[in-house]
Amino acid sequence: MNAQHIICPAPALVLALGLLANGLPAAHAQEATDLPAPVRGIEAYTSRHTLTNGYGNWHETGVRGQWGVNNQLLGMELATMRRFGESGQFIGLSDTVTWNEDWFTALSVGAGDGAAYLPRYRVDAFINRKLLPTRQWVATLGAGYYRAPDGHVDRNISLGSTYYFESPWVVQAEIRFNNSSPGGVRTHQQFVAATWGRAHQTQIIARHGWGAEGYQAIGNGVSLVNFDSRQSQLTLRQWLGPQWGFTAGVERYSNPYYSRNGAKLSLFWELP
Repeated sequence: MNAQHIICPAPALVLALGLLANGLPAAHAQEATDLPAPVRGIEAYTSRHTLTNGYGNWHETGVRGQWGVNNQLLGMELATMRRFGESGQFIGLSDTVTWNEDWFTALSVGAGDGAAYLPRYRVDAFINRKLLPTRQWVATLGAGYYRAPDGHVDRNISLGSTYYFESPWVVQAEIRFNNSSPGGVRTHQQFVAATWGRAHQTQIIARHGWGAEGYQAIGNGVSLVNFDSRQSQLTLRQWLGPQWGFTAGVERYSNPYYSRNGAKLSLFWELP
């Protein structure tokens, strides 16, 4: 299974929150389209995608929330969607813990309602270390477990790096190694991302990912197996007031079987 095609409940969200809580500009760990996130706030979104070769169009709506409590940042996500002709719902929970000025961790769990393209359940964990005297460089080690409704299992390990320049750039890179079973299908994916701008003003985020996917469920008991894919995203995040604004983004994904083009719009509110 490829996380690009599944709601990513928590790892991305909670890493962004962890970085923000520790005095750095927030940057998303996995999905640059969703950054940054306030320490306390809520975001509602909708997205639409068109697919080629008769795979049907996608649509999705959801809400995300986060709340800081002492040295922890709690997150929750609820989403409903339709993909490959099948409706599904997803719930995700996350917790980021700041241990000291150098270390923070993130743990997330999520589950679908049985739709083939959603996890029966998934668990993701990250440990993050700030480097250099200025702590502008963050190194990340992650691990994940994903069980699909049809019995397929993904186990992955990821290595990531994020660097915060003085102004106004943030750059990111990650590589993820995945082992899918049955069959022992081993794949890896990577992405690079860059963010320009400042929180509470304007931010532009570009992300490009490429690599191989082990399994991708497309409904009716059918899965695409061991194939290459690419995904590009461009996102604008604009504050319209001191505590609220919108995010608008476009995305293109392609593999040997179909291509997907879509857009996403969200409104976010920071809470006092």
